Amino acid sequence: MYQALYRKWRPKTFSDVIGQSHITETLQKQVAEGRTSHAYLFTGTRGTGKTTCAKILAKAVNCEHPVNGDPCNRCASCLGIENGSFLDVLELDAASNNGVDQVRALRDEAIYSPANVKKRVYIVDEVHMLSTAAFNALLKILEEPPEHLMFILATTELHKVPATILSRCQRFSFKRITPQDVAKRLTYVAGQEGIDLTADGAELLSRLADGALRDGLSLLDQCAAAGGTIDSAAVLEVLGLAGNLQTAQLMECVLRRDAKAALLLLNQLYAGGKDVGAVLGELSTLTRDLLLRRTAPEGGAALLSGGYDSATLDRLGKEISASRLIYLASTLQKATADLYYSSNRRTDAELCLLRLCDESLSGDLTALEARIQRLEEAQARGVVIRAAVEQSTAPPPTGKAQPKAAPKAAPAAEDVPPWEEPPLPEEPPMAEEPGERVFDIPAEPAPQKHPPAPAPSTPQAAPAAAGGNWWRALAEGCKGRLPPMYRAFLDMCTGSLEGDTVTVYAPDDITLGRLDNDRVRSALGEEASKAAGMPVRLTFRVGEPPKATPRENLQNLLKFGSQFDNIQIK
Repeated sequence: MYQALYRKWRPKTFSDVIGQSHITETLQKQVAEGRTSHAYLFTGTRGTGKTTCAKILAKAVNCEHPVNGDPCNRCASCLGIENGSFLDVLELDAASNNGVDQVRALRDEAIYSPANVKKRVYIVDEVHMLSTAAFNALLKILEEPPEHLMFILATTELHKVPATILSRCQRFSFKRITPQDVAKRLTYVAGQEGIDLTADGAELLSRLADGALRDGLSLLDQCAAAGGTIDSAAVLEVLGLAGNLQTAQLMECVLRRDAKAALLLLNQLYAGGKDVGAVLGELSTLTRDLLLRRTAPEGGAALLSGGYDSATLDRLGKEISASRLIYLASTLQKATADLYYSSNRRTDAELCLLRLCDESLSGDLTALEARIQRLEEAQARGVVIRAAVEQSTAPPPTGKAQPKAAPKAAPAAEDVPPWEEPPLPEEPPMAEEPGERVFDIPAEPAPQKHPPAPAPSTPQAAPAAAGGNWWRALAEGCKGRLPPMYRAFLDMCTGSLEGDTVTVYAPDDITLGRLDNDRVRSALGEEASKAAGMPVRLTFRVGEPPKATPRENLQNLLKFGSQFDNIQIK
């Protein structure tokens, strides 16, 4: 008859117990020196060896030929205790024998001497399930038992055991078995059983075992029943964890903030019979793995759930911050807890996905924090772009040419491959045209509304003849120095330069009142002085600038046509 692997490979001696050396060495030394206690309390999670160590201890104290505190497993006592034929060693389940009557019967029976062994041993599993009256009935005999009596209590919930019981027992805390120890034991068992288990399959099974060796052996038994090589892919397929790939896809949609794709995938899972609570639970587990992978990349592998491979975790957690992962985890935890009281679980799950995709829908400080983080990221990305744009749109330097810019020369054409050739430079302005291009002024003097062309000794004053284009360039130059509230009003105005006076024309009194202040005057004055090449004064008026005369319009048209060789204006 086939026997499960976790029963077949249950340790027979203290030295066979995996990952609990701090307990087994102490018990082994107590047995060897004859200093065993009358009551023990073993605590720890499932599958860590509590009941196994209790059985080994029961055999060791009754063994006829012990070996350094370990049972020989060959004498009549060891064999009788192992196969359950000796009734002097009893294993009780407190979950089904939790009444006071059962404990009283046990107490009355315990006073009799054992028939086949030296010590009568009672192994009480899940002792925290006993009622208060049953604990009280157990107190007296547990404190002063007969010489031939030993109690070994085991529990997974230590906080439910009364302090009066704890004070009468020697307590040993069993810790979770590390994935490395579990994988090593699984590889050994697989080799003895002729199971083809790969290293990655053993690693995945050890993480899925969650610190319980019994769970790991049960999973190995289940995978071995399918036959073939047991690798990570086979483990996911046999254990039904292939659906984790869809959970990873759903997480990818959430990280991309693609709410539409996330809702469609949730609908697909729901139509396939998947419970929405299980979907949110799997998302929460994946978020925990991503958070652990980011905060503890080196030593956090032992903390992972084991349902996702390293490539998937690396792909999902590549560009996500720890703060957003914490937000996702807390939102999923709250939504999963609220599903228990929900009247429409599917709607609540969809609302949870929408909040995961867009933090601004949460309606608390998280939304404000998410908006600030997005603005900071956008600003960080825009710094480089803004610098490049400003550099490309900046006007050439006025005044004397910078001598340091001339020595730069492009590399020889034969040294640069064709696909890496730099773009052709723009045509430099002529000597008499510094800054942006200005049309030539005819010799005939212009009307008094516009100043005549300045002498060549002050070439910076030429931009004043450009009219509206000059004002637009001046306004754009001031925008970088003014807050947005002033830029909008500045776009509504026009300006002109007459002599050493710059007149700003506002459309109404409100606009004039917003711009006529020291901050705007300082920025406009400095930029206008740079453009005119001389100190200027600022005046603000309400209205429109004087319209150009027909003669001025004709002159401007002639200037425009002089730029092109194939256009003649008569």
